[in-house]
Amino acid sequence: MSSLKLQLQVKDNHVTMNNGILQVTLSKPDGIVTGIQYNGLDNLLEVRNEESNRGYWDLVWSGSGTTGAFDVIRGTSFKVIVEKEEQIELSFTRTWDPSQEGKAVPLNIDKRFVMLRGSSGFYTYAIYEHSEQWPAFSMAETRIAFKLRKDKFHYMAIADNRQRFMPLPDDRLQDRGQALAYPEAVLLVNPIEPEFTGEVDDKYQYSCENKDILVHGWISTEQPLVGFWLITPSQEFRTGGPHKQNLTSHVGPTSLAVFSSAHYSGDDLVPKFGVGEQWKKVFGPVFIYLNSSTDDDDDPLWLWDDAKSQTVAEVESWPYDFPASEDFVKADQRGNVVGRLLVRDRYLEEGLIPANRGYVGLAPPGAPGSWQRECKEYQFWTTSDEEGFFYISGIRPGQYNLYAWVPGFIGDFKYEEIITITPGCYIYVEDVVYQPPRNGPTLWEIGIPDRSAAEFYVPDPSPKYINRLYVNHPDRFRQYGLWERYSEMYPDGDLVYTIGTSDYGRDWFFAQVTRKKDNKTYQGTTWQIKFKLESVDKANSYTLRVAIASATLSELQIRVNDANGSPLFTSGLIGKDNSIARHGIHGLYWLFSIEVPGSKFVEGVNTFFFTQPRSTSPFQGIMYDYIRLEGPSPPLAFG
Repeated sequence: MSSLKLQLQVKDNHVTMNNGILQVTLSKPDGIVTGIQYNGLDNLLEVRNEESNRGYWDLVWSGSGTTGAFDVIRGTSFKVIVEKEEQIELSFTRTWDPSQEGKAVPLNIDKRFVMLRGSSGFYTYAIYEHSEQWPAFSMAETRIAFKLRKDKFHYMAIADNRQRFMPLPDDRLQDRGQALAYPEAVLLVNPIEPEFTGEVDDKYQYSCENKDILVHGWISTEQPLVGFWLITPSQEFRTGGPHKQNLTSHVGPTSLAVFSSAHYSGDDLVPKFGVGEQWKKVFGPVFIYLNSSTDDDDDPLWLWDDAKSQTVAEVESWPYDFPASEDFVKADQRGNVVGRLLVRDRYLEEGLIPANRGYVGLAPPGAPGSWQRECKEYQFWTTSDEEGFFYISGIRPGQYNLYAWVPGFIGDFKYEEIITITPGCYIYVEDVVYQPPRNGPTLWEIGIPDRSAAEFYVPDPSPKYINRLYVNHPDRFRQYGLWERYSEMYPDGDLVYTIGTSDYGRDWFFAQVTRKKDNKTYQGTTWQIKFKLESVDKANSYTLRVAIASATLSELQIRVNDANGSPLFTSGLIGKDNSIARHGIHGLYWLFSIEVPGSKFVEGVNTFFFTQPRSTSPFQGIMYDYIRLEGPSPPLAFG
């Protein structure tokens, strides 16, 4: 820790913060990070890039005759908010007025940058505001991006088991790389470093769920060792809840802090603001943390371990006490909720079941499960312990619903009473009981109800399309081109799964994709589930539960014992997740409950036909989470 006083230098076109550990330079009044000087390196950012393409906030917006406009957010006014011995806070603001309609996103944006004494890094956050008098617009994405020096930072880490030396951005260029099915995916055919020959590079292979995006970044393995890390101590300002997937770091070398995006979800996660809608939100702060070592004997991965330790410290310090904006709510103005979640499923146990490792959260009021599509306000999540107890702290004042889902059970829980958070409150929610959808006993099931298709069969990639990180890796689904393997495995007929003999980890392909035909067109597929019924209750109904982990421009049609008859059920066109192309094993969760008249079944072998007929692309398809057939409910016993 440095005892040097903070220094602030304000020049005509730049402003510099220096605490004796690092020096950060920003353009003025734009508020673009143009330089980070640290540990003897004049700049950690890519000096070959234009100043506006080094460290910046950006967004993508549509409205008033503009569609999909990419906007690097440049301030038009600069102000020193705090200049003390312990803290510097700078503001770069951009205000909107009606003369800019159709030319600029109708938002007031205040970008803040903070440096603390003795801190090996700096913080940034921003306040976005839409006035009720302003025009409508939508915002497909907003984030922070840092472009690091490609001659220094070659090793990337986003998790203990997801880190590696990375190719250079030059390897993706036309003379060294071959574009694949979409621009982000490139086969490296003549890379500068031969060791990467034959690998696929694709930024989506390094996506993570919000709950897991705490720290990621890059290491310069040359002496002196230097680490550059993006630490996000809270997920409250990210959209879509804990399981929403976002980009992290990728070839560039680039590191991102993504706050809102449509990735792995589609238009459902694009916030849309109407005329007359007042909105304000604080994104961040996030911490840009730097560490180093000059010891020749040090393992570079020590910097990763140190970054994880720093992340723990940042999480424990949340909500921070230093941001000067009144829009960032401090700890003493926030509230807390504690309670216990139990599950009642009388077909599994007679008594109540503790919700072990359930996901419990507060989000704006809505229907059960609405939190996964909520993209304007704040959410606060935790996991329950093995006894079902949960504690959610640091909640901003406001009105919320309490939501939950529990691994091992289908569906979504919502506590019906509105929870009002006031400054300093401590609300105890007495034992709440989730009763998941259930009409009768389980006759058979496929998969695990965990909102993911990871337990199903994920094939090895084609030898032509390898990312060596994911060979023999738990995340083997992140390999490129797995959708093509289905047609190779099933060139003529489709998948047939037989209850009692088939194994879902071996015999159920992880995604019901289209089949590629010889003329580069595609056709829909029909999967069969065969099962025996020793007896059939013709007078009553059975229930088929189909939980879907992801859907992309797909339709699920279900037929019983007649492949060509009218569907018993159709979902209609659903989903824009694009999880198949982007190597996600899930997207948005869907649950369908289908009543099946007993008269549809026969004694002996029965067959469900699951058809996905939409077939204009290789990336259309469905990832299933869990399928269950329930028998009719037995009559209640009175005595």
